[in-house]
Amino acid sequence: MELFVVSLASLLAGFVDSIVGGGGLILVPALFVTFPNTHPATLFGTGKGASVWGTGFATWQFSRRVEMRWAALLPAAAAGFIAAFAGAWLVTVVSPDFLRRLLPGVLLAVLIYTVLRKELGRTHAPLFSGGKEACLAASIGAVIGFYDGFFGPGAGSFLVFLFVRVMGYDFLSASAAAKLINTATNTAALILFVAKGHIWWHFVLAMALANVAGSLLGTRLALKHGTGFVRAFFIVVVSALILKTGYDAFLR
Repeated sequence: MELFVVSLASLLAGFVDSIVGGGGLILVPALFVTFPNTHPATLFGTGKGASVWGTGFATWQFSRRVEMRWAALLPAAAAGFIAAFAGAWLVTVVSPDFLRRLLPGVLLAVLIYTVLRKELGRTHAPLFSGGKEACLAASIGAVIGFYDGFFGPGAGSFLVFLFVRVMGYDFLSASAAAKLINTATNTAALILFVAKGHIWWHFVLAMALANVAGSLLGTRLALKHGTGFVRAFFIVVVSALILKTGYDAFLR
């Protein structure tokens, strides 16, 4: 029964994650509810073992249909990998609890800005090129990668927002970029969890297959309906993240 529950959660998480990020909003609570007495690191490691496959397949799907600016995105993915590893190491030394009360406010600001700027991310018009684009993309990858390794909630959504707002991408292209960087950050965190033995391989296989199935469905919907659909989905997911992180920070 437990395998069915977490696999279903993994499928839904893969669907959400493939479009705008935020799959952890579904998968992580499901793991904690299903296995309340298990060490958190083991649950995080098992979740990463599933989600890395979903983001990887989403990246592949997007790359076939969306312009991927590899000269900028590969350095961003590399920076995200290194920074996520550093963040995951730091969380073993320093508690990230101070971020819990700050996060809902940051997400609320992102939501308000996106809703008020109705044309934000509707057209794909990269603002930079060459070395400057690569440096800015790598900076975004490093900052959000570190955050993903250290704390995590909403990392994919932050990536989408920053690639839209800072880099001038539309929401569809920003989502594709976010998937590549998320794959790198998930891989970095997974390596650390595996090295410390915090993973349940007997659950990972089924959860990974479910996550990939959800990811493929979400990616196809995003590609079919375009940037307007991704923008609307982004608003819904960020709103849900605000409610979830606000509850965790102030009511739990």
